Amino acid sequence: MPLHHAVLALLTRRPNHGYELKARFEEAIGPQWGGLNIGHLYQILERLVRDGYVSRSQVTQTDRPDKNLYTLTETGEAELRSWATTAWVRVGGFRDELFLKLLGASALGPQALTTLIESQRQTYLSELAGLARQRRAHADEPLVAVLIDAAIAHTKADLGLLDSAAQHLGPLAATHDTQAQAQSDTGGTGGSRAESA
Repeated sequence: MPLHHAVLALLTRRPNHGYELKARFEEAIGPQWGGLNIGHLYQILERLVRDGYVSRSQVTQTDRPDKNLYTLTETGEAELRSWATTAWVRVGGFRDELFLKLLGASALGPQALTTLIESQRQTYLSELAGLARQRRAHADEPLVAVLIDAAIAHTKADLGLLDSAAQHLGPLAATHDTQAQAQSDTGGTGGSRAESA
C-alpha cells in the first residue's frame, strides 16, 4: 500500500484535510510521479480511518462548508515506521512493453530489430535531456531531486539494455529471417511443382 503509507508520512508533520494532502503530496514528490486523484485520495483516507491509522474530525467553517481534518494516530505512526524502515522487494517482475516489442522485432528479422533499437535509443536520449532539465529546475527540492535521479538512472540502464538486446537478439533475428526466407522459398517451389503437375 505505498500511497497509503505516503499519506501517513505526510500526516506526521501536522493534521491536514484532503486537498491540502493532495497539494503536499504533489509538491513533495514532483512531476515524475504524476498527480494524485482526489477521489482516490479520499478512498485511501477512508481506509486509513477504518484501520485506525488516522482519526477524522470535522472543522466548522463560517464562509465555506465544513471540512474533515485527518490526524495520524499512534497506531498509524507505528505502521508507517514499520513500512518505512523495511527494505522494498520487487514482487511483480520486470514487465515492460519494450521486451514484447523486442520479441516482435526479432521475429521480423534483423532490419526490424535494428529499427526498433535505434528508435528506442533516440526516445531514451530525449527522455534524458528532459530529465536533466527537470533536475536543474528542482535542484532545491531534495525528494523530487532523488526521484528524478532515479528516473535518470533507470533511463541510462535502459540505454544499456538496448546494447545488450542488439548483441543477444541479433543472431536470433537473423535466424528467424533465414527460417522465414527458407519457408518462403519452399512454398514457392511447392507452388511451382503443383503448377507443373
